[in-house]
Amino acid sequence: MLATALTVIAIVTQDQSALRAAPRNSAAQQAVLWQGDSLEIRGEKGDFLQVYDHRRERAGYIRASQVRVQSLQPAAAPELLAVLRFLKDSPGSEALGIAYAAAYLRAAPAAAIDGEPFAALGEMADRLARRASSGRSGKAAEAAAAHVEVAASYGVRLLSHERDGLVRLCSDGEAQRRVFTLSSSEIHKALAALSLTDHDCVPPTLTPTERLAYDNWRAELLERVALHALPGMLKNRLHLRRAGVWASLAYQRARRPELPATAAAEAARRSLDELAAIDPGELMESDAVAYSDAAIRVGASRWAAAPGTPATPVKAGAGLAVRVRPGQPGESCVDLLDARDEKQAPLFSRCTWGLVWPASAAASPQGDALTLAVQPLDTWREMWVFRKGAAGWQLDVLPPALDNPDLGYVEFAGWVPGGQQLLAARELRAGQQYQTRFETISLTTLLTDRQADRPSSLTPFYRWQSPQWKAGTVAVR
Repeated sequence: MLATALTVIAIVTQDQSALRAAPRNSAAQQAVLWQGDSLEIRGEKGDFLQVYDHRRERAGYIRASQVRVQSLQPAAAPELLAVLRFLKDSPGSEALGIAYAAAYLRAAPAAAIDGEPFAALGEMADRLARRASSGRSGKAAEAAAAHVEVAASYGVRLLSHERDGLVRLCSDGEAQRRVFTLSSSEIHKALAALSLTDHDCVPPTLTPTERLAYDNWRAELLERVALHALPGMLKNRLHLRRAGVWASLAYQRARRPELPATAAAEAARRSLDELAAIDPGELMESDAVAYSDAAIRVGASRWAAAPGTPATPVKAGAGLAVRVRPGQPGESCVDLLDARDEKQAPLFSRCTWGLVWPASAAASPQGDALTLAVQPLDTWREMWVFRKGAAGWQLDVLPPALDNPDLGYVEFAGWVPGGQQLLAARELRAGQQYQTRFETISLTTLLTDRQADRPSSLTPFYRWQSPQWKAGTVAVR
């Protein structure tokens, strides 16, 4: 006998290991076991161990070469921790690593347990969630699903969030929260904070009130990490996450009429400051996606940094003004006015459920067109284009894209002399692709005439871009 069942377990190390009815390869298969499954040892016979699987409530035999016999005595804790440190950085071995984390927590004295095993547990849970959400098929999908079940048997839950018909799995965050309650290094705290504040794991079912509280919690959690104690690469990642969270907070605060107007402006300025704090020399190639993501989030909410919505109309130049007034509960209504006589009936009116940023209003020199930034979502900002025609004023809405990207914004960047074109900048994410475009748009059709990936590559853009746009945009960085 190897040892008592109370102090020794067998951890399965190979996927699709067979639990058989007898100690023979030809014996009937009782169950299929996966890496990370934990078995109680009840005996041994030749090359086989007699075991009991508590998860499936099955007894049987398994080849000794397919498991690792591991003591749970306190003296074995350092060995378990060493294996855990190795497995936490081994893609595809998350279920096995979670099993070793559980074994270490059982073996180690309570006084010796700090935040490190929980940090490792959180990292592996996140990586397993990403692997299970990647849309793989065949054996890879079968293995990922089985590993998720193994993790659940140790209490590591993955939550399912559905957006636009796609399902994303996310760690429940229990292990990461433990990192903040135990003695932990700042690096472990930083990694736990990044996991807990992941934008893609924000529950989509939150009400506006709940979302504001959730974003406040995310911002407070990120503040608990001391940046001075982190390497440059990790500092950048914290700055990027903070930028995105504060941009979302700017939008959420602006939606709450009971909050002071300065609350949204402070959050927007903080998001801009965090984005500006990025050290380009420490920005890794692997962080390019996160950088683009943060910049789009900040760009979508950047107009919140301007003064709050005034009670009086905003003069946009060329004899035009914009007034924002309350509509139905939750609505804002935009009135386009003749600035020379604002008491007359509006030239045009439209109501929206989005946030209207009147400080963004820009009238053409001829006074026959005006653009306005309107933000329906925290990650989505449109451009309204008012145009004067033979039949009077009309309004068209230019979205960041027509194929429903995940996040993006489009913004006015200047007028081209002649009154036939305007300049616009777009940033968007569609799937895993990020795009930044600078365009000339026809005022007649509102279609893009020309576009480039840099302002300097488009002559009209280079010559006629608005100084105000250039001073405030994040599209040029």
